[in-house]
Amino acid sequence: MNWQVKYALANFAKGGRSRAEHLGGDVIRIVTEDRPDVVAAITAAATVDQATAVGYRDSVEGLDFLCGYRAECVWEGKAIRYLEENRVGWGNFGTLGSAVLDGDANTAQHKIYKFADRLLRQYGPVATVDREFDRIHRVTLRNGEVLRIGMIADYEPTADEVRTLWDRFGPVDIIWNTNPNGTPQPEANEAGRELGCEVMLWNALRERLARA
Repeated sequence: MNWQVKYALANFAKGGRSRAEHLGGDVIRIVTEDRPDVVAAITAAATVDQATAVGYRDSVEGLDFLCGYRAECVWEGKAIRYLEENRVGWGNFGTLGSAVLDGDANTAQHKIYKFADRLLRQYGPVATVDREFDRIHRVTLRNGEVLRIGMIADYEPTADEVRTLWDRFGPVDIIWNTNPNGTPQPEANEAGRELGCEVMLWNALRERLARA
């Protein structure tokens, strides 16, 4: 049994409302009273691309949810679109745990980025959103301006986190600290200026998008 499956089973065995059993390979079944059973694949991949998503869906009958167990797991935009189009939920272990209790595993998406993604898509000045990665959105505003926005969900983003996002995903125009209680450290703001991007919270981003 793979390490990530062992950890997933152990977490579900801690006395919550759900229990889980190993079906083989990376796959588990989660049973919760008064909720639909959930078939989930628990992947150790550091990056979930479209090929990975297709491989799991093709090989796992009745797949409801694909879980990226590593904390650093990154989801590519094409993989996200493929899973959502095929009614397979996706995200981290926390997302899976919430989804089985809510009964919506097939439509669940990564809880760390869900609210921020929705805010962008529902904001009036935004015409279209192309999700390149779970945390990188290319936004086209109604006036035609295009902005590449990266997200950091930590409470107090550091300069190192700003540089790491830039190095991993390429240049962005804005880094959005999506934690509603967050405050980027002054060094993070300075790192952004050095790189050529702004680091901001939602209120500042909202005003920036509205001014366009």
